[in-house]
Amino acid sequence: MTFSSSFGSSNRPGVPPLEVRLTRNGIGESLHRVHAVVCDQRGRVLMRAGDPQQLSFIRSALKPFQAQVFVSSGAADQGNHDERALAIACASHAGEAAQAREAFKILWKADLESEQLQCPTPSGRQSPLEHNCSGKHAAFLATCRRMQWPLETYLQTDHPLQQQVLKRVGELLGMPGAELVTARDDCGAPTLQLQLAQMALLFAHLGGGQDPELERLSRSMLAHPDLVAGEGRFDTAVMRSSHGQVLSKGGAEGIQCLSRVGEGLGLAIKVEDGASRAKHAVALHLMQQLEWLTPLTLDELGSQFLAPNPGVKLEVSGELRFDNGR
Repeated sequence: MTFSSSFGSSNRPGVPPLEVRLTRNGIGESLHRVHAVVCDQRGRVLMRAGDPQQLSFIRSALKPFQAQVFVSSGAADQGNHDERALAIACASHAGEAAQAREAFKILWKADLESEQLQCPTPSGRQSPLEHNCSGKHAAFLATCRRMQWPLETYLQTDHPLQQQVLKRVGELLGMPGAELVTARDDCGAPTLQLQLAQMALLFAHLGGGQDPELERLSRSMLAHPDLVAGEGRFDTAVMRSSHGQVLSKGGAEGIQCLSRVGEGLGLAIKVEDGASRAKHAVALHLMQQLEWLTPLTLDELGSQFLAPNPGVKLEVSGELRFDNGR
């Protein structure tokens, strides 16, 4: 797919980034610059703030697309895995017992051991099952078992599993997977460097309902938002509050991606300095502008994520603007 020429120059005037200001007792203390873009399933940039060509690693927002191979390979069906298993495969979870148990079930049904997981054991924890990426890694291993691919090297970029991930992401983006730039994520798995508009396009596909595999994954995430992140975490709170209308999946270093379910629209956000508090503030601000959530729901989420401490507030300025070529 060739992205619309409406991308234009990254320095085109009139489309400034958003700004998030942290105030303490009404006095400005910190400032974050944030880029955001809305795309449809054809890859057209519909609205933006800042630079839609901003390059960044998608980090954990890639997980639903990594989990797609778990479904397409037949591994999910072979193990009779339910929606909870698919949700944990897409998760950046809190390492709670219920979440670790779902990752373990994926391994158990494929006759695998937790010691075969190559995500690290978090500090102060007892098992790699408690790592926030254990569901993804368990699904990786179960897929390798199903396809009779090597288990020991499943994280290497040239492994058949990772090549399938690249191929499928490339198909969604309309480009050869071999052209995608990869790097090692903190859990050891490959992640991708993408333009912000490409991230938005992926999430337009995820919530668009036209791809059966992605629709199955998105339905599972929405049915079990508690597994995708955890109590008190942004993605869980947004999906639970949206009643099936908004998909939300964040990534490290200021990445937040969302999709309006059934409308084929994806929203991608990147905070220049990587602050998670700023991406959450911008996501709520833009969902208000886009009318993706009700005012009451946004107020409830705002009370949880926009006032982290007494006397401290996050305030967003700026808005998405239609990409009209000016």
